[in-house]
Amino acid sequence: MTAETPTRRTVLTTGVAVAGAAAGTVVLAACGSDSDSGATQGSGGSSAAAAPSGTTVAALSEVSVGQAKSVTVNGQEAILARPSETTAACFSAICPHAGCTVKPDGSELKCPCHGSVFNTLTGAVEKGPATSGLPSIPVKVDGQNVVTA
Repeated sequence: MTAETPTRRTVLTTGVAVAGAAAGTVVLAACGSDSDSGATQGSGGSSAAAAPSGTTVAALSEVSVGQAKSVTVNGQEAILARPSETTAACFSAICPHAGCTVKPDGSELKCPCHGSVFNTLTGAVEKGPATSGLPSIPVKVDGQNVVTA
């Protein structure tokens, strides 16, 4: 074991906090305006706790199309992906299996603790032991920036 391995108490506490935050999160659907046309979410799991609407996550140009990068949203580790030129997706970087932080690795997001693999663009689980995807964080493209929705 290393100092980075979470304890059972840490995993349970984190899971309860995420579940409580997700239960209180309201996801707003795009109303069809041009400014909302770039809004997408990861489809890997339930919504994670969101930052206040309009908080800048990163410049759109910081993420290549088809790739992802690690970011911080509302003080939490997150993954920002760019499925297309005009869309972005964001999800929690915390593996639902044991609470470790996943990292972008080419076309995959990999958990260093137990080997779970997630889809870079959707957060969906591709290889266990995780049985659910990464919780989504609602974002949208606003001009040249990706912001919380």
